[in-house]
This record gives sequence, C-alpha cells and structure tokens, in this order.
Amino acid sequence: MSAFETPLQGAGPPQALAVRGRLSAMRLYYWSVRREIWENRSIYIAPLAVGALVVFGFLLGSVHPPHLQTSGHMDAAELREIPYDVAAVAILVVSLVVGVFYCLGALHNERRDRSILFWRSLPAPDLTAVLAKASIPLMVLPTVAFTVILVTQLVMFMINTLALLAEGVSLAPLWAQDPVFSNFLALPYGLVVLSLWYAPIYGWLLLVSAWARRTPILWALAPAIGLPLLEKLALGTSYTSQLLKRRLRGGFTDAFATPAASKMHIDFAQPEPLRFLATPDLWIGLAVAAALIAGAVWLRRRGEPI
Repeated sequence: MSAFETPLQGAGPPQALAVRGRLSAMRLYYWSVRREIWENRSIYIAPLAVGALVVFGFLLGSVHPPHLQTSGHMDAAELREIPYDVAAVAILVVSLVVGVFYCLGALHNERRDRSILFWRSLPAPDLTAVLAKASIPLMVLPTVAFTVILVTQLVMFMINTLALLAEGVSLAPLWAQDPVFSNFLALPYGLVVLSLWYAPIYGWLLLVSAWARRTPILWALAPAIGLPLLEKLALGTSYTSQLLKRRLRGGFTDAFATPAASKMHIDFAQPEPLRFLATPDLWIGLAVAAALIAGAVWLRRRGEPI
C-alpha cells in the first residue's frame, strides 16, 4: 500500500480535510495524475499496440522494402522516410482519439458508477482532480506518444539496417539521411503545439463530461455540427465552420515555416516558435480552455451521481 493510499482509506470529509492539510498541493496533484493513469490503461496501451502493429508490418515488408526504390517525383531519401512518417502519424492519431474519449468519460463515468462519492471523501479538491484529468491529454498522452514514436522508429531503423546488411546493400544512404533523428527536435515541438492548440477542445470535452447525464459524445458534437449549419441557413456565412477547421488543423501553419509558393505545404523541419507564440488564436484558445476547465471544476463540485 502506498503512502498516498494509507491515510485516505475510509476517510470521511472531516478526516479528509485534516489529511489535506498535511499533504502539499503538488503531491495531491501528482497522485491524482497517477490514479488517472492507473485507471485508464488505454493511455499507454493503445499507442503501444499501434507501434507494435506498425513494427510488425514494417518487418513483413522488409524483405522487399519499397521505400528503397525511386518512384515518380520522389527520390530514395523521401521514400525511405514514408514508413517512419506513417508510424508517427498513426501513433499520434490514436493518441488524439484516446484523449478525446478519455475527456468525454473522465467526469461522466465517476458520476455514472457513483465513484464520485468515494473520491470526494479523499483530500484532493475538485480543482486538483479536474486539473489532473486535464493533464492526461495535455501532457501525459503527448509524452507517451513521443516515447512510443521514438522507440518504434528506432526499431524500424534497426530492421531497415539489418535488411540492408542481409542484402549486401550499402548503409551509407540510409545513415546519411537518418529518418529517425532528422526531425527529432521537430517531433516534441509539434506535440507541444498540438497540446496548446487543442486545449480548448479538451476543455470543452471535460465540461460536457461534467454536465451531460447521457451520451456526452452527442452533446459534445452537437454545437460543432449545429452552429455552422444554423449560421449557413440563417446568414449564409461560414465563419463558424472556418473557425472550427482552423482549430482542428492543429496550428501547424503558424508553428512551422510555410513556403510562399504553397500555403498548403508545411515544412516540419523548420519550426517557428516565435511566430506561433505571437498568434492571437493561441492565447484566445488558452483563455477559453481555462474558462471551460473552471466550468468543469464548478460542475464537478455540484455534480451528483447519475
């Protein structure tokens, strides 16, 4: 039994307040985050499963690797990077999906299974509990995704190297343009960009999770579908849909260099952190996220079992 669990078992509200006075806010937050990870194993199992599946598929295709052959307008170096990019995107997409469904159930499930009565007896206040839940999609999942992507790409690189050695092919082209470390700094930067840019989305999902009595996913999607449709029918404009599209694109056009010749092309090898931090939409989104999370705290404090 851990040091966190020992003084809390069976603690009622008065005893919980006494224990809270002996524990620092950071320690309560730390153990609240650990509890979320313990109770939601999909946080790390889903990205690991996708990484293992990608490695297995890459291993099967290593006998005749298509990424070593030139085709069309793409050279051998670009083709070599495709499997690594696919692995990163697949793990990232799964992590985002896990984050969405986690937020939808984070505050709703504890009301549905009535476990909120037990958690309220513990010393962690509602603010700490909600911040710990918000930390999962904003900090924990990006960290897990980065680790899994890096390990997956390293294993793929080793398989690629062994396959070339078995075929008697020179390793110089592969090692000269290492697809794993070429964008090593851009990957964590991109994950931070996604976390900050998607913060209002996660805040909205947590608010819906704390409020909805049933099917929170429908309540979360209703404004995103209904408001653009209502605006289009009533005013003939599409400002809401454009705002949603810009938010869903992840802010990459502001965070990375975009060549003037093509606004659709993003150069992920050239981060632009200063331009990203100077984007008004970033700070507006963070302010909205803070308000939504505050609303989720207020609703959890007054929420009752369903």
